[in-house]
Amino acid sequence: MRHKKSYLPYPNKTQFQLSTLVVAMFSMTHLHAEDQAIEYVQVIGQVASMDQALKEQKRADQISSVVHADGIGQLPDDNAAEALQRISGVSIERDQGEGRFVSVRGLGADLNTVTINGTLVPAPESDRRGVALDVLPSELVQSLAVIKTLTPDLDANSLGGTVQVESLSAFDHDGLFYTGTIEGSYEDKREKYSPKISGAISNKFSIGDGQDNLGVAAALSYQNRKFGSDNVETGGSWDGKSLEETAMRQYDIERERIGAGLNFDYRPNSGGEYYLRTLYSRFKDTESRQEVAATFADPQQSGQRGDAEVTRSLKSREETQEIQSFVIGGKQNFAKTWTVEGQVGYSEASEENPGGISGAKFKGDFANVGFESNQKPVITADQDFYNAEQYQLDTITWEKSKTTDKEYNAKLDLLKDYMLANYAATLKFGGKISQREKNNDTEEWKYKKLTGSNADFNQNSHYDLGLFGPTIDKGLIKDKIAELDPKKYHVADNSIINDFKSNEDIQAAYVMNTIDLDRLRLIAGLRYENTKFEAQGFEFNDEVITATKYKNDYDHWLPSLHLRYQLADDAYLRAAWTNTVVRPNFAQNAPGIYIDGDEAEFGQPMLKPLEASNFDLGLERYFGKASMVGFYAFYKNIDNFIYATDLAGTGQWTDFDEALTYKNGKKAKLYGMEFAYSQKFEHLKSPLNGLLMGFNTTLSKSEANIDAMKDGELLSRRIHFPSQSNVVANAMLGWENENFGVRLSAHYKSNSLLELGDIHAPEKDIYSDDQVFLDFSSHVNLSKNLQLKFDVQNISNENYYNYAGSKAYNAQYEEYGTAYKLALTYNYF
Repeated sequence: MRHKKSYLPYPNKTQFQLSTLVVAMFSMTHLHAEDQAIEYVQVIGQVASMDQALKEQKRADQISSVVHADGIGQLPDDNAAEALQRISGVSIERDQGEGRFVSVRGLGADLNTVTINGTLVPAPESDRRGVALDVLPSELVQSLAVIKTLTPDLDANSLGGTVQVESLSAFDHDGLFYTGTIEGSYEDKREKYSPKISGAISNKFSIGDGQDNLGVAAALSYQNRKFGSDNVETGGSWDGKSLEETAMRQYDIERERIGAGLNFDYRPNSGGEYYLRTLYSRFKDTESRQEVAATFADPQQSGQRGDAEVTRSLKSREETQEIQSFVIGGKQNFAKTWTVEGQVGYSEASEENPGGISGAKFKGDFANVGFESNQKPVITADQDFYNAEQYQLDTITWEKSKTTDKEYNAKLDLLKDYMLANYAATLKFGGKISQREKNNDTEEWKYKKLTGSNADFNQNSHYDLGLFGPTIDKGLIKDKIAELDPKKYHVADNSIINDFKSNEDIQAAYVMNTIDLDRLRLIAGLRYENTKFEAQGFEFNDEVITATKYKNDYDHWLPSLHLRYQLADDAYLRAAWTNTVVRPNFAQNAPGIYIDGDEAEFGQPMLKPLEASNFDLGLERYFGKASMVGFYAFYKNIDNFIYATDLAGTGQWTDFDEALTYKNGKKAKLYGMEFAYSQKFEHLKSPLNGLLMGFNTTLSKSEANIDAMKDGELLSRRIHFPSQSNVVANAMLGWENENFGVRLSAHYKSNSLLELGDIHAPEKDIYSDDQVFLDFSSHVNLSKNLQLKFDVQNISNENYYNYAGSKAYNAQYEEYGTAYKLALTYNYF
């Protein structure tokens, strides 16, 4: 089956310096009293609302990280993923320099879950569970939280963490509130200007006998961002010190984001709360990729020249992702000690490519072709290499696709407050039903034996890494196939093998009890989840197409225990033991089978889900406004982890040279620690009392063993989890008063292994290099209501670099440039 492989990282070892962190924690002696509300462990993001977030930290039930709406507004972030990278334990996967997928404690997006207003967010991509949060504009968000330990009343389907997105409520403000922002940005890589406008309004109204009991809130955001990147990549095609092929790519991108939300809250005199939450987001991604690639007749080293087949190609497509979510629910107290809560939710995600050029290729043969640098292997050649007349049209491939992912859910919770041996206690129990349906449909056409000429090219290349040569005119390519009969060029295998329909129904029930024993709060409970999975697809076996269908049914009993012990007025020890279950992603359990001679690729719908026992320990102190220090340690024992493998030479694949699929491993483990520190230096004399500092880091490591057949021999190897960086860190230094504020933020992610080359050849593994992104933000309050902001993203012009085996050998190098933003915001409250 022709989907992207899932690879596993193998980063370098890191020694944990525990003693320094512990000494730093216990050096804090200035304590403040705390209320007796429910306590949660939270590690707060570096935001202007640090003090507010730290107070919410004292009213939580799980170990989590939080960032709030006003804090998001003070950071130079375009979407929810970029806002989340500021908090402890979180890093992001980037696409063209923009944050997309969120990784928690070194675990990739497919091992985490995203909810909006309490309902699951399905994934627009056909092969993933992880949600690309770049589809969600940050302006629509009231708060973002990453829940790292799960109580029984929460879905158990995350290993790293659950990202909870909450949208605006009128009860977040007193009376009428509205805000509007006009922003312009400049991208120096392509010298493009991009507009952005956003706004929100809320108010409370009195209906019936109540006073300010109905809240209405609305938000709207629009952005049209134009930018680009320059790239040179080999894909790791090194034979020792010699290179087999290299490619230069020029990207020109336009991304349009539209987001809207409309929320209603009703709080009657009876003490209940009822709400309707709606959210819509559309992300339109228009991309043009020009490429020139050289395949050398014989592998050659830098500085050498030789014969090569050169391909100039164009990819031009427009994809639109949409997410919509509707949640209605509420809670009501009755009989003094009982509370009932209920919610019904519907969410839908989709990704559609209505039709685009997935590859228009022109080819030519050239002599004296080479490259000069192993890290940036830009092609060097004679003048005829840059002459459009030397290339002949080979093929034009046209593709369209659509993926939909829908989820319906309903849940009911009951709470009973009571006294147990003179101690306050709460019994909570309930259940949830979730039904999910994911569909994918892809169509492909390949046009051959067409005529081409140098008129199909133009000379508008703006590639910065070296000489690029002529680029392909997408309008003329579309004209060539416009009058042709597409039925004659339809590609059956690629049009059918990735088509599927999957249904996943989950029924859950739980019970939990909370009791306060003086300084100790104890939460114990049990959750049950039953999963019914069905998948329908196709098998393509040497031109013969047959339908496939699979069913899988399993259940889990998931106990948990949370405790918090108050060591002193503002010092806390927190611990949790939880059990979670993560289902395979939709590439891993895909029902398609592709067989071509002695090569095969297929999914495994009968894979077992990952099962994890999680242990968390936290220690924290608070010592003033927006000031805290915390240390957290975690350990995860994982069964049935999933990895990509080759089954050739085993079972029914004995006579195959290649049989690529997925497999359950036995045991794996993940462990690490987090350290968080933030402080507002109010005790210093002016102007130093405006100083604000923050730092957090996560050190993590995972271990697992995989095996595969190679030349009739069973080989095994120790690996780490996908995309895991041993070290993730954030640092922030700022200063602000009532009129002015500046902030410098840094985000660091250490190297990680991106692709596993071969089980017996770790030297062919591909690593992602470490990255440091520096951002600057500032604001001036022109009046009580009017604020001017100036931000700079990626000050240091950080690039993206992957390497094969060692840093000396390129797998991919990409540059993005720096972005500058100027915004004017008006607030009324």
